[in-house]
Amino acid sequence: MTKVLEAGGYTYAYEPAEGGDPRTLILLHGTGGDHTSFIGLGRLVAKGAALIALKGDVVERGNLRFFRRVGERVYDMDDLTLRTHRLADAIPELISAHGRDPAAAIGLGYSSGADLLGNLICETPDRLAGAVLMHPIMPFEPPSTRALSGKPVLVTCGERDPVTGPAQVEAIAERLRTLGASVTARGADSGHEVREGELAAIRDWLAAFRTTTDAAA
Repeated sequence: MTKVLEAGGYTYAYEPAEGGDPRTLILLHGTGGDHTSFIGLGRLVAKGAALIALKGDVVERGNLRFFRRVGERVYDMDDLTLRTHRLADAIPELISAHGRDPAAAIGLGYSSGADLLGNLICETPDRLAGAVLMHPIMPFEPPSTRALSGKPVLVTCGERDPVTGPAQVEAIAERLRTLGASVTARGADSGHEVREGELAAIRDWLAAFRTTTDAAA
């Protein structure tokens, strides 16, 4: 059963774990999405995991997002930094509010939500055990030199995505590898939309993450 709650300065939709699943997904929607719709994607890729889907609180032309921008592909970097730190501060509170294990907390973001998540794992890599970046754009260089020390990251994109294509996403993946992350990149037969092939790749990656987490327990 989905509940809409507040903690850490965020409104969020929450679904508890089932069957002893240790994983918790922190879900960040893209521009125009919201917490109540994006939690459904979490359910499709990680059945049984606890789901925490955050609501963006920046409104751009009637659409929700997580940080401001000043133009197409031009981000307000001061605001992005501020909101990255805010999210980093909120994650421990969100996880502890539901008695979840931070060692099994994974971020999953789509588009601009993936950009905030990507910046977060570069700036504060200790907040999450891993991350899934769906169709990230990241038209900026993360300023951090913090080592990601083998942090597992999955980066996905559509082969025909007009917003962020395979070459751009591979460059993002390589940037994260340079920082020490263990990055898997997967393309899908799609544009900027999300189709089953991409969901299947994410589902498999998250299942492997659970296997690793269970083995370490």
